[in-house]
Amino acid sequence: MKEQCRDENLEEIVALRHALHRHPELSGRETWTKAHLMAFITDRTDLEIVDKGTWFYALYTPEAENQRPIAFRADMDALPIDEAPTLPYASEVPGVSHRCGHDGHSAALAALAVAVSQRPQPFQRKIYLVFQPAEETGQGGEACAAFLKAAGVEEVYAFHNLNGYPENSIVLREGLSQPASEGLTIHLTGTPCHASAPEQGRNPAFVIAHLIERVEAIAKRPYATLVFCTVVNVVVGTKDFGISAGEGELSVTLRAEDERDMQGIEQELRQYAEDLADRDGFQVDFEIHDYFPETRNHTKNLQKVREAAKKTGHPVIEMPDLWHASEDFGYYLKAMPGAIFYIGTGENYPPLHTEHYDFNDAILKTARDMFLALI
Repeated sequence: MKEQCRDENLEEIVALRHALHRHPELSGRETWTKAHLMAFITDRTDLEIVDKGTWFYALYTPEAENQRPIAFRADMDALPIDEAPTLPYASEVPGVSHRCGHDGHSAALAALAVAVSQRPQPFQRKIYLVFQPAEETGQGGEACAAFLKAAGVEEVYAFHNLNGYPENSIVLREGLSQPASEGLTIHLTGTPCHASAPEQGRNPAFVIAHLIERVEAIAKRPYATLVFCTVVNVVVGTKDFGISAGEGELSVTLRAEDERDMQGIEQELRQYAEDLADRDGFQVDFEIHDYFPETRNHTKNLQKVREAAKKTGHPVIEMPDLWHASEDFGYYLKAMPGAIFYIGTGENYPPLHTEHYDFNDAILKTARDMFLALI
């Protein structure tokens, strides 16, 4: 394909990916990552680089336009997971590693920047390449999506690497591809007292036990669509055996195909916690963490992904069930038409967020070529 950049550039892109892997940064702290990517693209392309504070974008502006702008998004953040120093480019940051492949997503988008800049025949539409922070916590996508909408972008695309599918296959799902999710923390404040006189205090342990039973009941209900309600953390008091606890909290992850179902479960748990707190004399507070909207592909744009796969010679696999992990690309798809697709890393490839996972460099070229075909 004439649109592809020279394959010798891929060695540079792999080296970039490995450099990003060595310097992982948590959500909202991607300062080195952002600066390194900006310098890489500045040194190798003539694209305009626009610094937006916590994120940036590279912009291709043609001399003549006959189509509305298109955008592509990559995420930059890593996870709070230790990595054994077995890779030659292993993480140099204790307790932090790229176990989800965002180093590969960013490297692939940088490869697209190089390809766009090198293309002999100029494109005739603006191309926005968005390097987004804080995907893992759901905090980065909303602002980036709002910017693209205000810029008049007509369509937006992203990819994610996915194990369990043949290497370099293009995996698609019509409509809803990833569910909505959020973290809900319920904090209860009572009165501590001596463990020998529990009647003199208010210990939240039993209220939390009732809340956990309600979570279990919600999780066991028959639903027409996917709904998960999962206990992820419980804290009550300390291991001081002479003290009856006066504070405690329960954290759960709520996940549903429809945001309205998730919000309904949240309201049920809030109301139940408030009723128990009123009954037993506790103060109750709530916090929402890591909110992700549902990710729903647009049919027209998903068809363009199928056509791009055909053009680049990659097999297409239609995903029968949605991927249960959440993804803040849903903010983009609420703001404008677009699609997220998945690139298979191998049927027996290690799963994401595990100690054996590392991004498969063999799919970098596939991601770059798919983006080019979509342009």
